[in-house]
Amino acid sequence: MDRRSFLSRTGLALTAAAGGIVPDVSLGKSGPPVPFRMRFAPHLGMFSAHAGGDPLDQLHFMADQGFTAFEDNDMRSRDTAVQDAMARVMQERGLAMGVFVAHTLYWSEPTLTTGRTDRRDEFLAGIRESVDVAKRVGATWMTVVPGYVTLNLDPGYQTAHVVEALKRASDILEPHGLVMVLEPLNPRDHPGLFLRRIPQAYEICKAVDSPACKILDDLYHQQVTEGNLIPNIDAAWDEIAYFQIGDNPGRKEPTTGEINYRNVFGHLHAKGYRGILGMEHGISGDGIEGEKRLIEAYREVDSF
Repeated sequence: MDRRSFLSRTGLALTAAAGGIVPDVSLGKSGPPVPFRMRFAPHLGMFSAHAGGDPLDQLHFMADQGFTAFEDNDMRSRDTAVQDAMARVMQERGLAMGVFVAHTLYWSEPTLTTGRTDRRDEFLAGIRESVDVAKRVGATWMTVVPGYVTLNLDPGYQTAHVVEALKRASDILEPHGLVMVLEPLNPRDHPGLFLRRIPQAYEICKAVDSPACKILDDLYHQQVTEGNLIPNIDAAWDEIAYFQIGDNPGRKEPTTGEINYRNVFGHLHAKGYRGILGMEHGISGDGIEGEKRLIEAYREVDSF
């Protein structure tokens, strides 16, 4: 589906052609949506009930609703022609590119913790490839997950192996001004992973000592693992480069769980954060109505 047919399908074509007011189809209001204050970044598929399956139509829909950023974990695996097309739409619609995953993730076995040169070299090859992807789509940040623990190896050695691999990756990224962000994942949903807590990620980033190696603070994961979100944000502030969102329990949009996201976002804004907030979660409702409620929830917490 091309852009013109998408506009026609959603009832926007006549008003757009006439230069008139474009209705906010997600909320049923007249007038163009006000851009969100915070740089919330939906994922592809989050608005498929409204926009269909075409990535370009989905990007246009995000921009139509007032979103100013977008993230795509799978960007590295997409065909280069698709990456180029998405980059053109992002530039046209003023959508900043958030994170994508920088390397192959192994969800059942150790990787960087082992010290094995073959695993480290494979990881570094992914980082090199991701440099080209980042340039193609205008990205700055890329997600890195060090993998599972090595059960027969002391944690100190594992940490040293991870730090060594990340130092080498930083050497690749630094000349291009790119940043890998380390994501701690909670042990309830992802048992056995090496990187679980913000203080642990902070220690590793201090050891790597590079502007190309920072923390991705996924607030859902950290609420499950340790809570204490705002104090941990403050304690690790100089090493955090990126945030992701998801309420707990359920990992759905803000307002569906226990996290007071209005206060968290206000705190981030007061500290000077103007970066992207990735919408790394599911949707509590189904279909078009679920997507409308998702957007309404972000309007509710977009306050500072």
